[in-house]
Amino acid sequence: MPHYRVRSTTSAPVSTVWGLLIDGHSWPRWSSGLDELVEERSSGLDSRGNDGIGAVRAFRTGRVVTGERLTELVQDRLLAYEDAFNFAMKDYRAVVELQPTPTGGTTITWRGTWRMRPGIGWIMPFFLPRVMQRMADDLADYAATAAGPPNP
Repeated sequence: MPHYRVRSTTSAPVSTVWGLLIDGHSWPRWSSGLDELVEERSSGLDSRGNDGIGAVRAFRTGRVVTGERLTELVQDRLLAYEDAFNFAMKDYRAVVELQPTPTGGTTITWRGTWRMRPGIGWIMPFFLPRVMQRMADDLADYAATAAGPPNP
């Protein structure tokens, strides 16, 4: 089964990174690969930015809309999701784990597995790891800016 595992580190504390992950509305702000959260194709979103298990978050990139259903949440530690609808992959499952660093920052580990669909699916093992590394790096960079300068 194809898979990826990427990692990025930020100076932002875990609570800042978690706040961005749990809020589907924030993803297009910090991810250079997402154009918008498509609310009419999403369900169960929390208006206060605290999406729960079962929420479906639909994101548009270009003309393509994919949906992800939250399946597991462990406050400040782990967010897991699976595909709700995706034209290029099936049985996609991803986990984002947050680990505090000794200096007060956060290590973000993002991993996923999927099965390929006929057609475009053959390119995903070459393409998806780079896309997800960019997602992790974008999250790390944005979180560092959102958290402000570190306290001395």
